[in-house]
Amino acid sequence: MWLGWSLCATTVARSNMCMGCIMGYGKVMTVCLLGAEGTLVTVETSVVKAAANGDSARFLMSGLPDSVVSQSQTRIRSAIANSSLHLPEQVTSVNFAPASVPTRGSAVDLAVAVSILTASDVIPDGPLTDSVLLAELGLDGSLRGVPGVLPALSAARDSGVRTAIVSPANAAEAALIDGLRIVAPDTLTELVSWLHGKCDLPPPSPAEEDRRDQGPDLSDLRGQQRERTALELAAAGGHNLFLIGPPGSGKTMLAERLPALLPPLSRSEAVEVTSLHSLREAHDGSRVRLIQRPPFQAPHHSSTMQSLLGGGHREIGPGALSLAHRGVLFLDEAPEWKREVLDGLREPLESGEVVLHRAHNIVRFPARALLVLAANPCPCAAARPMDCTCAPGKRRRYLAKLSRPLLDRIDLHLEVRPPSPAALLDEQPTAEATAVAARRVAEAREAARHRWSTAGERWACNADVPPSRLRSTTWRLPASVTRELNSLLRHERLTPRGYDRALKLAWTIGDLAGKERPQADDVATACEYRVGVRGGAL
Repeated sequence: MWLGWSLCATTVARSNMCMGCIMGYGKVMTVCLLGAEGTLVTVETSVVKAAANGDSARFLMSGLPDSVVSQSQTRIRSAIANSSLHLPEQVTSVNFAPASVPTRGSAVDLAVAVSILTASDVIPDGPLTDSVLLAELGLDGSLRGVPGVLPALSAARDSGVRTAIVSPANAAEAALIDGLRIVAPDTLTELVSWLHGKCDLPPPSPAEEDRRDQGPDLSDLRGQQRERTALELAAAGGHNLFLIGPPGSGKTMLAERLPALLPPLSRSEAVEVTSLHSLREAHDGSRVRLIQRPPFQAPHHSSTMQSLLGGGHREIGPGALSLAHRGVLFLDEAPEWKREVLDGLREPLESGEVVLHRAHNIVRFPARALLVLAANPCPCAAARPMDCTCAPGKRRRYLAKLSRPLLDRIDLHLEVRPPSPAALLDEQPTAEATAVAARRVAEAREAARHRWSTAGERWACNADVPPSRLRSTTWRLPASVTRELNSLLRHERLTPRGYDRALKLAWTIGDLAGKERPQADDVATACEYRVGVRGGAL
């Protein structure tokens, strides 16, 4: 005898009398993450009541579950039993489809439990139409938070899902996804009551905005006007920055003040950035905050390739570069980093994403971060050049740890000079605040955005513009304007990539000055920042 469950719903159950055994079938939807990309996975369950002939209760899984998923049967059996949802002794077969999609982590616990209860005719399927379930189960039947809810539910919504059932720890985070109805029961018992229409579950409040202050202010810096200008250029055009100078000259202070110059994140950008951090955060019940300001990441120089770029053995997560997406990645003491780790940044700096190849999968993480490298001039890190005890060869080898291909991807090369004693001892400093400089940066970015949008493009800043566009008839600068830059290229002081990047920097210099197009002096300034020289006679 077939029970009337709808085959088009996300949960389907039916039972049949056959050879003395009760058979049932149920299925629900969950989401499995591969990096930051989510895939809808169907959790389908078939149950057969143990017959009187001695068949024992068994729990079988098929698909590609990892060890955490395979061990979930202990959590699920205990959660069902401690929720007073007694099931007969039965043979339970759980399949994850598509079977080619790896199923990882404890986020599928709730979906497996609900599919079993549906197949056993314990709960109805109506409220679960167009729904996904994402939560870990405690042995007592409580729902626990899991990482990666934001990217998982973004993928679910894009696939047509309209309801998400998550734990209370993930409720505020899930509420950030527009177009989804969020249900967050405390326990499995409460979920079953809600599915039977015996209780109401109020919608959760969205995650709080991150209202922390914007960080250190530029007014803390005394003097160093050239360094301030370099920060504005980096923020206005999205240009990478290399700071070299003795200890105490202010390299770290400059880098820490760069994120506040960048424009605040839009709603979609904030959700995107928060999603990446969601993959790394541990959920302990604290409220998730929507990241609305450009993030700042400053990993230690002993960091590994995996911690910088992302990866992992069991679950592949983002590294510091992706966690700095749409913000700033600051690598201090750059020559002390392992060269192969730093060189791993070369491709992501060009493409704006980290691509990790595994045996059976390719994982992608967005990585449009503004890179800031900082280094001392030599290993002894003398405060003054005359105090340096390093031989010339030792100094060269020290800085040679930074490969030329990596430095070629950095637009602004700046020697940081310590502030003068007069500037430090001034009792009434007149240093400009971050808010003033940030307005100039915003105006320059808007000028660039308007220029490129008028041309039918959607580039956010000059650093994103393909070199071929700047060489096109519409945007090519006259030879009289690019004379010094052309001379650097002819004398092989610049690579073709360096030439293109210096040209983009010149456009940003012009935008900050309020010009429609860069002039010869803007190109000359870009050359100076690029190679530390001014003039074409090389």
